Amino acid sequence: MDRVQSTSPQHPAGPHGGADRASPSTGGTGPEGGPGSRRAAAQRQQMRQDLATAAMELFASQGYEETTVDQIAAAAGVARRTFFRYFRSKEEAIFPDHDDTLVRVADLLASAEPEEHPLDVVCRGIKEVLRMYASTPGVSVARYQLIRQVPALREREIAVVARYERLFTRYLLGRFDTGESIPSGWQRGGEDDSMLAEVSAAAVVAAHNHVLRRWLRAGGRGDVEAQLDHSFEVIRRTFWASSAPGARRRGSVVAPGANGTPGDAGVESALSASPGGEVLITVARTDAPLDVVVDSIRAALSGARES
Repeated sequence: MDRVQSTSPQHPAGPHGGADRASPSTGGTGPEGGPGSRRAAAQRQQMRQDLATAAMELFASQGYEETTVDQIAAAAGVARRTFFRYFRSKEEAIFPDHDDTLVRVADLLASAEPEEHPLDVVCRGIKEVLRMYASTPGVSVARYQLIRQVPALREREIAVVARYERLFTRYLLGRFDTGESIPSGWQRGGEDDSMLAEVSAAAVVAAHNHVLRRWLRAGGRGDVEAQLDHSFEVIRRTFWASSAPGARRRGSVVAPGANGTPGDAGVESALSASPGGEVLITVARTDAPLDVVVDSIRAALSGARES
């Protein structure tokens, strides 16, 4: 098998991450983040895509085992040594975007606001991976069909997916270790916390893989992000029933004790309440969505009945 070992260093993923964050060298003479650096990064990304496209076309036309690195490099118009500057092996050329996506996901986790529920952050992270596939449906479908035929590529895909799961697990474990407030229904105490972090990370990745495979089998057709959002809601209902006081779902405020599901049946009308009931005072922001205000009132009523 055509393969070399990479000597490029791995860099930490930020305050919540670890060693699975890749940092491709961009070359160039410009300052970090300057025009020269961005241009070099774009050129590097384009070369990776060119090599990956050449590899996919050769694999499809003459077979994976029959294709060599020399042939891939020649088809892309570069030397063999240039190929190995970008990929360690020909099977790695099938997954050209994952290193950059891993960096992007790690940055998302590191920059998440402490008030946002940690599982919501992880769900946003895995959606970046889904968008990577959805940005080129034709390539993604062809790659999926090829991977199903080649055991070595299936093993490589499993290894790639495991990097995201490790990144998410470390982030969730890091949320417990920072001493930050953890939403209720999430932190259980003791060894359950680490177990819940690992299981939650695995559940989010598994949901992504299930939705992605279904979309690929359908030829890359359909609203795959909507399907993934639905799977997230199933996971949320499974792993926690309520949010902590002040815990935020991205884009809205979740009231203490609210389940985040508007329109629940069985809510009594305020007009039909008995005159002997006690007065309830609750506070809500004027710019809060109506369903959030209703959930806040519902939670306060529930607490009053229980006291």
